Amino acid sequence: MDSHEAILVERLHRAGYAATGIDRSTGGAVAVAGLVTLEDGSQVFAKTLLGPDQDVFPVEAVGLTELREIGGVITPEVLCASPRLLVLEKMRPRRDDARFWERLAHTVAALHTTTTGERFGWHRPGWLGRLRQDNTWDTDGHTFFGERRILRWLEEPLVEAAFDASERQALERLCAALPELVPNRPPCLTHGDLWQENIVATADGAPVLIDPAVSYNWPEVDLSMLWCSPRPPASDRFFAVYEEITGIDAGWRERMDLFHLRELLGVIAHDDDGWGAAEAVRKIIAPFRRVTGS
Repeated sequence: MDSHEAILVERLHRAGYAATGIDRSTGGAVAVAGLVTLEDGSQVFAKTLLGPDQDVFPVEAVGLTELREIGGVITPEVLCASPRLLVLEKMRPRRDDARFWERLAHTVAALHTTTTGERFGWHRPGWLGRLRQDNTWDTDGHTFFGERRILRWLEEPLVEAAFDASERQALERLCAALPELVPNRPPCLTHGDLWQENIVATADGAPVLIDPAVSYNWPEVDLSMLWCSPRPPASDRFFAVYEEITGIDAGWRERMDLFHLRELLGVIAHDDDGWGAAEAVRKIIAPFRRVTGS
């Protein structure tokens, strides 16, 4: 057991969970996490943050609850949520077959079609990874997405260092053009970080969503995370079924990269750009760059 796992075990003990072993998770970039075996042989999933206390886990717990109670999504039961510790009901790995992804399509389509509202945002600030997500309410989706999901990253030091003035201006032009690029549709409750690592399953194989970055936003925000991130071939079934159920606006595939800008900029801000996120951003914003002297 390394020192980080020892910290997690100590915090579990203080919260009344007598841990005897940890199967450490490797997918997360923010928390020390893993499947914890307790003295009675039962298991829970737990994670802790190193460094100063923040409200990451309380916000996550509220997001999981709202996805379940408002959106009808299966999420793990929250057993403990404090600034230092989150303990969740144990879930299982999913099966990457067409049947699972079809079930997920019904789940996400129901979330997106039954929770529509009039304002973009959420009732409290959130988190994307270890950085703040600005959820201030706004009735204008184009303004909300441009200012709070794209341009907000330009103030982050690593993003500022990654792009020159002309590239930053191109991002600003893209945001100004959002009303011409994105259909004006009402917001719905979104998971906000819906890539494959945040999709697991119940014991009987039903889809379960974890690690949300909840807000009321356009549903294509969730689709873009799945579409643009690494995913198994069977996930193609998800998009076919989702499109059939929701009747999503034509041209949604062409908008996926645009919506994924928020994730790419967040990756850079978290110093996780070993695979070319900055170059991907440059490709997306290329049509909005102006030649010097024009």
